[in-house]
Amino acid sequence: MRLCTFLRDGEARLGAETAAGFVDLRAVDPALPATLLDLLAAGPEELARAARAAASAGAEHARPRGEVTLLPPIPNPSKIVCVGLNYRDHAAEVKLELPEYVTIFAKWPNTLIGDGAPIVIPRESHRVDYEAELAFVIGTRAHRVPEERAYDVIAGYTCFNDVSVRDYQSRTSQWTIGKVFDTHGPCGPVLVTRDEIPDPGNLRIGCSIDGERLQDSSTSQMVFSVPRLVAELTAVMTLEPGDIVATGTPAGVGTSRQPRRWIRPGERVRVEIERIGALENPAVAG
Repeated sequence: MRLCTFLRDGEARLGAETAAGFVDLRAVDPALPATLLDLLAAGPEELARAARAAASAGAEHARPRGEVTLLPPIPNPSKIVCVGLNYRDHAAEVKLELPEYVTIFAKWPNTLIGDGAPIVIPRESHRVDYEAELAFVIGTRAHRVPEERAYDVIAGYTCFNDVSVRDYQSRTSQWTIGKVFDTHGPCGPVLVTRDEIPDPGNLRIGCSIDGERLQDSSTSQMVFSVPRLVAELTAVMTLEPGDIVATGTPAGVGTSRQPRRWIRPGERVRVEIERIGALENPAVAG
């Protein structure tokens, strides 16, 4: 199932992408939870109910992509956990040893935007970089989950762009200030439930700007797998339904290129992941 959140009449709606278009699931079954976050928190029975609603939706319930405004699938997670230096090819391009421990930093919900929404290039810096990432979304409260049970707590997967202001990021040893500018967390376009992606460790992933392919890799390059990340994170913190974990970026980022390649106003940045689709955002001047 390909779940989403979109605007209808100024209100965020629980939706699904089907062959016919984007469906307002509560128009099919008004008893469903109002939001995707509420749906995940309600558990597997409600997810199954949403799947039935998506399958039974008629053409009268569907809208083409051009008629809907997509929001991030989870607009208001309690946590956005990001993983740094988690691709072997990326570690090689920045000439760093593979990490022994998982490198973690955070973004906040102010960064989140959906497919089609603009990335703002701030007045403070033009050194704005792209980072294509696979993100997974937690489906049930998770604490001390072993690797062998990790997939049980994952609701699904989505595309994420960890937009980074590099000069701010490198000011100190703590990266956060360069990671949390408004609009610098594009996410979407949909949340693909885990049953449709049995192996998140073998997906093509890439990023292009105005058709120029800049990142082209595979999640098989990850140093720490999705199950390992679940185990490591839940040993430290309790993850809640809707929490987003962005799993790191492969080689090809702008700061490692010669000359360096920054996102410029007027360009369109496209993150693509096999079996999920494409997340595309225009860049505008702040």
